[in-house]
Amino acid sequence: MPTHYTTIAQELGISTKQVEATVSLLDNDATIPFIARYRKEATGSLNEVQITQIRNRINQLRELDKRREAILASIREQGKLTPELEQQIQEANTISILEDLYLPYKPKRRTRATIAKEKGLEPLARLILQQTNFDLAAEAQKYINPEKGVQTTDEALAGARDIIAEHINEHAEARNQTRELLWNKGIYVCKVIDGKQKEAQKFKDYFNASEPVKNAPSHRVLAMRRGEKEGFLSLSIEPQDENEILGLLRKIFVKAHNQASQQVELALKDAYKRLLKPSIETEIRLKSKQLADEEAIKVFANNLRQLLLAPPLGQKNVLAIDPAFRTGCKVVCLDKQGKLLHHEVIFPDKRPTEAAEILKQLVQKFAIEAIAIGNGTASRETDSFVKGIGFAIPVIVVNESGASVYSASEIAREEFPDYDLTVRGAVSIGRRLMDPLAELVKIDPKSIGVGQYQHDVDQVLLKKELDDTVISCVNAVGVELNTASKQLLTYVSGLGPTLAQNIINYRNEHGPFQTREELKKVSRLGEKAFEQAAGFLRIRNGKHPLDASAVHPESYPIVEQMAKDLNCTVADLLKNPELRKQIDLKKYVTDKVGLPTLQDILAELNKPGRDPREQFEAFEFAEGIKEIEDLKVGMKLKGIVTNITNFGAFVDIGVHQDGLVHISQMANRFIKSPHEVVKVQQKVEVTVLEIDLPRRRIMLSMKDETIKEDGKKSIKVEGREKPIHFQKSSPKQQTDTFVDKLEELKKKFAK
Repeated sequence: MPTHYTTIAQELGISTKQVEATVSLLDNDATIPFIARYRKEATGSLNEVQITQIRNRINQLRELDKRREAILASIREQGKLTPELEQQIQEANTISILEDLYLPYKPKRRTRATIAKEKGLEPLARLILQQTNFDLAAEAQKYINPEKGVQTTDEALAGARDIIAEHINEHAEARNQTRELLWNKGIYVCKVIDGKQKEAQKFKDYFNASEPVKNAPSHRVLAMRRGEKEGFLSLSIEPQDENEILGLLRKIFVKAHNQASQQVELALKDAYKRLLKPSIETEIRLKSKQLADEEAIKVFANNLRQLLLAPPLGQKNVLAIDPAFRTGCKVVCLDKQGKLLHHEVIFPDKRPTEAAEILKQLVQKFAIEAIAIGNGTASRETDSFVKGIGFAIPVIVVNESGASVYSASEIAREEFPDYDLTVRGAVSIGRRLMDPLAELVKIDPKSIGVGQYQHDVDQVLLKKELDDTVISCVNAVGVELNTASKQLLTYVSGLGPTLAQNIINYRNEHGPFQTREELKKVSRLGEKAFEQAAGFLRIRNGKHPLDASAVHPESYPIVEQMAKDLNCTVADLLKNPELRKQIDLKKYVTDKVGLPTLQDILAELNKPGRDPREQFEAFEFAEGIKEIEDLKVGMKLKGIVTNITNFGAFVDIGVHQDGLVHISQMANRFIKSPHEVVKVQQKVEVTVLEIDLPRRRIMLSMKDETIKEDGKKSIKVEGREKPIHFQKSSPKQQTDTFVDKLEELKKKFAK
């Protein structure tokens, strides 16, 4: 085990002691948010990302150990485990190397080689592999045995070659070198299946495509695999130069120039085409898929984090509208805690006067402070209608992705058993405006619409990563103990569904919690769960002033001592910044509590219970632009980023169809990832580059350039415009050309 700590420490560039302490905490069921926040002295202030990497890597290495022991036991049982082989297996540091070493000893089905061995041809194969000078035909003659199915010398030699081919395929060094060469220099070759061109139009970009395996972008790998799975594309991995691999194999196996080596050469080519290449190709496809999955999941998790941490409006009385002109707009009124007070249906298109009057009455009756409108069908029309009434309160369009999934879910049925789907959906829209995090945790993240090929990736890995993300976000913000839903409480460090429900039950029976200590009275919530959860739960206006902060109850005595030393109360310390300035943290350092924790405590005293999310800002789309037909090339519009992929970002500009800002159009410089420039729910300004009405596609740009209606581009330099002329080229080539010309013009004007 200590070697694992060293391995991880070297990989992450941290100390072995940090790894060991972190693994110990994880093994004792401490959660990642708890370790990162409240155990900084033990881990050397590792952050959540580093702790997650340690957890994932130690689990991976432990699984490798389990497989290693299983392989050793299997070979030992066969009586074939030599000291040299055991050492090789013990030193194997990847699953590929481990499986290569095990392959010759792995129980297998009958193969051409095993059939040849049954015919007694193994001695002939061994002799040929030695590649000494002997009479091949005469030697093969000795193995003719009609009873065993060997009729001729050719059959004897063919069987011997089958045995040699299997030996080559199972040779650990040959497999490893072939694998490295095919990974580093292999090419994905993708083609459309004959006769499928018409129905496979969505995969048109891959009808005749090739990608270097090692550098193939995640989204392209997953797209090609999806096309293959749906029966539209053929996909294979081919070497740049097959002779390079054959030459590599010859160096290992061909040792002479005689009749025997000619047989080895024939067996070698057969082994490569029939056994080695298909086997290694499968491995590489799997590795490439795993990397593509990891990248796609990483993109999804980043998007989800940004969406969950979107700025909340806060506790306001909200009127929410789920737009639908044909069947009527569903209207709900919610109080500051998100409780449903009233629901209604209005028809702005058919009965506008009546609809306006109803809204006026509801706004007045329920003291509405903001109006939320879902961004689905008829959103812009509803938005214009409501704003036309002239309310003196903000009217805000809200992303409603997943609201319909929530409205039909068991969670929604539990919350609103007496209301139909449409009412539940409108409630979800209103609550999202008030607190996106609290509402979105009720929906399966895959239904929120911020993923990239989420149905094609490893679902177990996806769920784990998304759960980690939700847990991280919930605990980063903190949860109001007396108002949180079961779903929100479930993600609090140390709780889970059962304890979350028990907290709700206790709250319903005994009323609001007065102190964090009262949590210990909740059924099955023991000391361990309390330690993990307490710091992330907030009680506003509770008996103890620190219960509203992120200061952990285990640190209350420290704060109380600080107050005592300053002859004041803890409440005074929270209110008076001058008192806090007098605190000398070094006085409170102990063997268990160091400066990192004390600095966190002081920061929390300065801003107790501070919400880490940004301040909410209202947003409005451009007036008069409601449909894709209203767009013109060159228009500059405001928009909201709805989804980010490896190849760009999708932006809602208020026309019921998100536009794409390709990665090459995101900045006047080369960027590796769109996440370098934007985040989900960010407000951006874009320029319309291209409109494809038949396919309902919109291409946008965020570059500092002007695009005129004729499609010609120019750069703004010192307030003047200079045209840029592109040859037909790829988006990346266009980006590079643009950047080069921009720098050239800047230098010219600087002179």
